[in-house]
Amino acid sequence: MARILVIEDEERLARSLTVGLRDEGYVVDRAPDGEEGLWFANSGSHDAIILDLRIPKIGGLEVCGRIRAKGTKTPIIILTACDATQDVVAGLDAGADDYLTKPFQFAELVARLRALLRRGSAGTAAILRIADLELDTAARTARRGGREIPLSNLEFRLLEYLFLHAGTVISRVRLASALWDDELGPESNVLEVLVSNLRRKIDGPGMAPLIHTRRGAGYVLCAEH
Repeated sequence: MARILVIEDEERLARSLTVGLRDEGYVVDRAPDGEEGLWFANSGSHDAIILDLRIPKIGGLEVCGRIRAKGTKTPIIILTACDATQDVVAGLDAGADDYLTKPFQFAELVARLRALLRRGSAGTAAILRIADLELDTAARTARRGGREIPLSNLEFRLLEYLFLHAGTVISRVRLASALWDDELGPESNVLEVLVSNLRRKIDGPGMAPLIHTRRGAGYVLCAEH
């Protein structure tokens, strides 16, 4: 039985989430602020975390960053009151795996939660390589030229997907669907920012680029243009 941590200060929403998730069969812990949320998160006993970005004492972005800084891989879904791209990107950069903007449908939250939990339990031991880039899917680490590359959970999933389809141009819609189980709205550039951040980490100064943009078609991981 999966255990979920809900970090939310809005009493009505927190109560609704807690009751709804318990009805779905999850064990739920609830924290009303970032300080208590970190205390719960540091226990390491949760299978997923639902984290509001705007919470008292310690903000959601800092909470997310601190959780990831300790090496914790627990999937995190962030909740944000607005759909401003910069807020979403900041949360993903801090290490979140997915996001929902308020108001949202509870059924959608549950679907995204189940998808993250499935991903977390479906890892296979394999080392993928292209040129001097190596991805260890068991240890969830990436290296290039012997140098370890720090990746967020979402960046890792993105790189893994590109690896599994190396040499094939992946459309924006297909890539977004693989990462978020739905299509990102055409007005959002969250995926583009995520790819840009990953490219900056993978294709360092003086290194041959491995992640390429095919204008009007999508992205491809390959050793040559």
